[in-house]
Amino acid sequence: MKSRIVILFVGFCCLWGLLILRAASLQVIPHERLKTLQERQFRTVVTLQSRRGAITDHQGRELALSTTAFSLYADPKIIEGRRSVARKVAKILGHSPATVYSKIKDSRRRFVWIQRMMDPSMAEKIKALDIRGLSLVEEWRRIYPNESVLSHTLGFLGIDGQALEGLELQYDESLRGNQKKVMVRRDARGRPLVADGLLFQQNPDGHDLRLTVDSELQYMLESELRAAVSGFEADSAVGIVLDAQTSAIRAMATVPTFDANKAMKTGADTRRNRAITDLMEPGSTMKPFVIAGALREKKLQPNSKYFCENGTFKIADRIIRDDQHKFGWLSVSEILSFSSNIGTTKIAFQLGEESLRRTLSDFGFGAKLGVDLPGEARGSLLPLPWRSHLLSNVSFGQGVSTTALQVANAYAAAVNGGMLNSPYIVDAVRDSESGLLKEIAPKPIRRVLTPEESAQMRLMLAGVAAPGGTGVAANVNGFIVGGKTGTAQKPNPKGRGYLPGAYISSFAGFIPAHDPRFVIYIAVDQPRKAYYASQVAAPIFAKIASYAVRKSGVAPLLLSERNLVRKKSRAVAVAPAEDAPDVMAAADLLNGKAAKEVEIVPDLSKLTLREVLRRVNGKELQLKMLGRGVVSETIPAAGEPVPADREITVFLR
Repeated sequence: MKSRIVILFVGFCCLWGLLILRAASLQVIPHERLKTLQERQFRTVVTLQSRRGAITDHQGRELALSTTAFSLYADPKIIEGRRSVARKVAKILGHSPATVYSKIKDSRRRFVWIQRMMDPSMAEKIKALDIRGLSLVEEWRRIYPNESVLSHTLGFLGIDGQALEGLELQYDESLRGNQKKVMVRRDARGRPLVADGLLFQQNPDGHDLRLTVDSELQYMLESELRAAVSGFEADSAVGIVLDAQTSAIRAMATVPTFDANKAMKTGADTRRNRAITDLMEPGSTMKPFVIAGALREKKLQPNSKYFCENGTFKIADRIIRDDQHKFGWLSVSEILSFSSNIGTTKIAFQLGEESLRRTLSDFGFGAKLGVDLPGEARGSLLPLPWRSHLLSNVSFGQGVSTTALQVANAYAAAVNGGMLNSPYIVDAVRDSESGLLKEIAPKPIRRVLTPEESAQMRLMLAGVAAPGGTGVAANVNGFIVGGKTGTAQKPNPKGRGYLPGAYISSFAGFIPAHDPRFVIYIAVDQPRKAYYASQVAAPIFAKIASYAVRKSGVAPLLLSERNLVRKKSRAVAVAPAEDAPDVMAAADLLNGKAAKEVEIVPDLSKLTLREVLRRVNGKELQLKMLGRGVVSETIPAAGEPVPADREITVFLR
């Protein structure tokens, strides 16, 4: 019996000895497989996001940037006195104690977000509470310092930093930059152990974007569109300013707008960039391209005559009319100037359906232009054959759908010498580490007109804004402008035909007419107090065009026999007064006004608001004040003629 006990004892000792040796082997002797298992269990790889690159305008003004923010999270299981903690935290965050308590009351939870993206000052107050179970982590918060300015184009980020719309989405990979992977320890539940939330330091930044946009011109455009929507009780409005030679986007606006810092609190309908996503019938702004097609097919010349049927023209079982006009014989220039539907229809019939559809396609209609923004719509051109009444309708902008950007870009091609370019908004990408700047060149698509044909289009379109034309309200003092009005009925989205009393008033134009620098397109959706484009859209064009050329330093036109655009009516050619000076407003000169009859805008620079009102007292001027402080600029500038509507825009800073 005793020997059995000894044997068992020795056996157990051997077993324990073997276990001890095995344990020592596992703990002391290196083992690659076990080391790998250990690292897998207690270490993890965390992917760190870099600071998102900044977005600036063409002059370097910041439109979107990233700033340090802190997010507060809690481990409810180890928090003591939860109601007391909720009251203290809620007081700092500005929430109700009940809201905070609802997040930390469940003691079974080990992680819950309390507040994301707090200011550093608020984070310091939370840290000062020194409450066990509350921790802060450092993150990057996206800031849009100009709030609603360019918000539709910039887009925005979600709460977790994911790009959702606009440039933020289109250039997300560049803005995010390179991700950084870091090995960190984790606890038994697999959660990363982050010391003081400072895990994200020393991570390389994303790339910066420099846009083609001028933020001051953008602000001006949005202000005028907002005033138009309010003044005419319209549903919405869009505006685009393009560089006529390259199609670089200098401004792009949609009203109503929204604060990009609070984008998720705004409905998707308001956030939509209507300038590139919404389709519409362009109306009479389509007429110049019918004439351009006939020009390049050698079907006509600007002085070719067409009989406009005294205002009524029957096509099959349809009647085409010139609204409130009974035109007889008109030249091509006059057809464009007076916006004759019948004259344009006859040119379209002469051109033919195949040539007209090919012309519209060449100018970029019915296809994406390749702009570097998400959500661009294609538009539509119906397939051939077109019946006679459809060919007529297409000639004056019905039965075809376009975006605002397509119309603006097509006008740029028509007047810049005949080259269709792909519009773009990002001018350069800067590497944040090396500082190297990669500039983006203009992107020509194809030639649509010869330089001579383009010059003829400029001359004819300039006649639209001359006295007697439908776009006379688009005139800018000191410059000759060109363009075309469009008053289009809105199709019924629930059936055939058009909505009664619903219109889109638009104007597409360029300035200066002899050497275009800017193409500007304005469209106001369903204005209720007036609807003709000559009343609604053309005056907005005039204000934006005036600001754009003066801000860019374009000198007023030196008028001479060589570059003066004379307006010819069917009866009388209007000539300038003999005693007119060399430099003055083109519209005034064409009306025969002498220099002594022109009232001059007073010099208001560096005056306060009170001093401005005192200076203009008794002059019966309509002042539009923008900003606060002292006067930095006026439109028109000091010393220039007072506009016909006597309205002066005053910028204070």
